[in-house]
Amino acid sequence: MTDEAPEVPSAAPSAAVPGVVHGEPAGVPADAAHEPAGPAPLGVVRTPTGHAPVDAGLERLADADHLAADGHVEVYEDVHRGLRDELTALDAPPPGPSAGPASATPYDLRS
Repeated sequence: MTDEAPEVPSAAPSAAVPGVVHGEPAGVPADAAHEPAGPAPLGVVRTPTGHAPVDAGLERLADADHLAADGHVEVYEDVHRGLRDELTALDAPPPGPSAGPASATPYDLRS
């Protein structure tokens, strides 16, 4: 038993692989092989929540499917801002007249 690792044969050069010329697939121009892929939909299913503003934000995410990656940030920030505003609105006091002065507490109403 030895501590030496067995030798692994090196990979064959790309010229030895049929259909590949100098590391490029056959029939693909050298310039085209290095072009970034265009935008493509991810096919993520968006399930409606029943809350119209949240559903609108989820649908807005579909806009990112048709944009290059550098355009995704704007869409994500827009949706995040809308969702954050909806969550903040949940913490807001209900509209309408208040029950009394802001300083009034049940202890102030003692007789």
